[in-house]
Amino acid sequence: MFNKKEIEQIRSEFPFLDLKPNNKNIVYLDNGATTQKPIEVLKNIENFYNTENGNPHRGAHYLAMVSTEVYENARKKVGEFIGAKSSNEIVFLRNSTEALNLIAYSYAMNNLTEDDEIVISIMEHHSNLVPWQRIAQKTGAKLKYLYLDKDMQIPFSEVTDKISNKTKILSITGASNVVGTMPDLDKIFKYTRENSNAKIILDGAQLVPHKKVNVVDMDVDFLVFSGHKMYSAMGIGVLYGKEDLLNSMEPFLSGGDMIEYVYEDKTTFLPSPQRFEAGTANVEGAVNLASAIDFIERIGMERIDEYETYLSDYCYDKLKKLDYLEVYTTPKTPRAPVISFNFKEAHPHDVASILDTYGIAIRSGHHCAQPLHRYLGSNFSCRASFAVYNTIEEIDYFVRHLEDVRRLLGIES
Repeated sequence: MFNKKEIEQIRSEFPFLDLKPNNKNIVYLDNGATTQKPIEVLKNIENFYNTENGNPHRGAHYLAMVSTEVYENARKKVGEFIGAKSSNEIVFLRNSTEALNLIAYSYAMNNLTEDDEIVISIMEHHSNLVPWQRIAQKTGAKLKYLYLDKDMQIPFSEVTDKISNKTKILSITGASNVVGTMPDLDKIFKYTRENSNAKIILDGAQLVPHKKVNVVDMDVDFLVFSGHKMYSAMGIGVLYGKEDLLNSMEPFLSGGDMIEYVYEDKTTFLPSPQRFEAGTANVEGAVNLASAIDFIERIGMERIDEYETYLSDYCYDKLKKLDYLEVYTTPKTPRAPVISFNFKEAHPHDVASILDTYGIAIRSGHHCAQPLHRYLGSNFSCRASFAVYNTIEEIDYFVRHLEDVRRLLGIES
């Protein structure tokens, strides 16, 4: 695991740590929403616009060719990062949300009928829930949920009860953004393959930044994730899909750069990935994501995972000892580096606002997971989430100031 000197070195690479909100050192514990960016990733943006800015695939001049090269090199880098067989299986989009909608409307809308079933878990982010509600409504397919036990785990009986030969879509998170649960994907996917012809979709938004993922070993049909949750710029996301499957799908958007030939009465389309990248691409974002992957690989994904697990376990143990809190995060490991909790006598927005006066940034609200919160018996929660630049000292500072929240709200025992 990282030693103290190594963490200090990592922290020195993040300029945001020099901020002084409310004249306090910033303690950023909202990494599940978006991570901060290291210097090399920030400089990558400047370098792109200084030396590589052109419209890819469309020009014969120097900058157009340079832009095309760095864009396609970024695609190759991302493919290698997740173990894809070909860079043609990597589609650049805005975020995980757009990628999931693309799958829903380009694949599911054209392949599901009223006799089919879609299976998701109650843990899903709205991005992996609302599109499937809409597909079910439009196709007549039935939407089914995998529910949790008292430890916030999916009992295998839920899988065997819900997945059948009627299942045509299994779309599941690799890590909950609220309760931290990392389902036993190998077991779930194996059963799904053996007992259905379902397409398997993995929402990796909270998984890919923290654990090494190999799409071939996992045998997923689709994987989605977002750059901004893994030290990259906002506005760049990734859709991985098996190449033959992507090429069988209708384009999601149409326009420039995704066409083969256009006639007055018909159009033919390019194969993946251009098939799904209509219009001018976010070349900066793709190149920046490649830079963030370089940062992660330089530090080491396994070491990042080990350190973040250490931080989240330490914080979980601290919070569980506070009898004025309800802690919703799974006690089981492995789990994502997120901890959701509520004060028994305080609203999450009040808690977050008071902590902000001490320079502490946490999340408050339903975290785009309203059905899960209702299942837990609450409409909202506070959430602390961790990244490689956080420290034990920051967690101690955060926990200590929870007492100030009680004092300022007049709920001391």
